[in-house]
Amino acid sequence: MTIRTILVDDEKLAIQGLQLRLEPFEDVEVIETCQNGREAIRAIKTLKPDLVFLDIQMPGFDGFSVVQGVMEIDPPLFVFVTAFQEHAIRAFEANAVNYLMKPVDEDKLADTIERVRQRLAEKKSSDEADRLRGVLSEVAPEAAQDIEGEDAEAAGRYEKLINVKDRGQIFRVEVDTIEHIEAAGDYMCIYTGDNSLILRETMKDLERRLDPRTFQRVHRSTIVNLDQVRQVKPHTNGECFLVLDSGAEVKVSRSYRDVVARFVH
Repeated sequence: MTIRTILVDDEKLAIQGLQLRLEPFEDVEVIETCQNGREAIRAIKTLKPDLVFLDIQMPGFDGFSVVQGVMEIDPPLFVFVTAFQEHAIRAFEANAVNYLMKPVDEDKLADTIERVRQRLAEKKSSDEADRLRGVLSEVAPEAAQDIEGEDAEAAGRYEKLINVKDRGQIFRVEVDTIEHIEAAGDYMCIYTGDNSLILRETMKDLERRLDPRTFQRVHRSTIVNLDQVRQVKPHTNGECFLVLDSGAEVKVSRSYRDVVARFVH
């Protein structure tokens, strides 16, 4: 699959440099370059690219204004390119796949392109599933109902309540109230908004009991309830923190950054 790409930067040298760095990626096709936000909005609406590398600081319409300007269409994936670290939080809030610091590092660019491939594959699968449901609802409504039933059955496989024996008592914990879970050997520390409990179980076994659409590993020893996440705070070395409803902060290691990418998409 070809990733149709637009580059946006008010500096010609920056665009040329990024074009050179993208040449090794055979599936990336640069279909247009723009030097300001207004050009970018027109090009995105006209050409409907898969991906846009977008400079944040530009005269007139900045990068965030461009994103806002194309929200009425099915927007492309955005990668923000910036010389300033403080823009990172807003980049995540604007649904960016990633943000890259200038000058663009080749390894980080490769990691970003791989994330783009994954996101596009997920989107394509989702679109195809929706299209199939639409067709079935018209020509074979009984089959469409069967698919919906399978989805409901899959959701029903996961726990709604977990019994936790702790300090000589048995606590019945509603899964939706769990903010995050941390591993400590063969024990799990389960945190809700106002309590913490110890469960004797391995991380692997507990993961099987929780719906992966809601509970995701963000560190080799931490699972987070994504419904409880209220803010993403980028940190150094490609790591970041998730701020939960209770105010607690959970570190996301570099190897699990794709979880955050899906969450903010």
